Amino acid sequence: EMIMEELYRAIEEKIRDAGYPREISGEDVYDDICDQIDGKENGSYLLLSKFDEDVIFEYQITIQDEEFNLGLLTMRTPEGVFEADFDEE
Repeated sequence: EMIMEELYRAIEEKIRDAGYPREISGEDVYDDICDQIDGKENGSYLLLSKFDEDVIFEYQITIQDEEFNLGLLTMRTPEGVFEADFDEE
């Protein structure tokens, strides 16, 4: 079983590798996703989240029985648009 800390770290690394220029907390991203998908049915969704004053996160997420798979995360910032593909190994 993957420890949450490792999961958060993996999220942070993926986002940093995408070139995202700001500080990022994997835990904040994970919690944000959980808030976004709360109560949603199984299926695929494009979810928009105001992650920061001037930053929009777009999550492409598939929900399957209480679990979710994050595919693509697009981060729209004044500094530019950054994409992290979580389906890539």
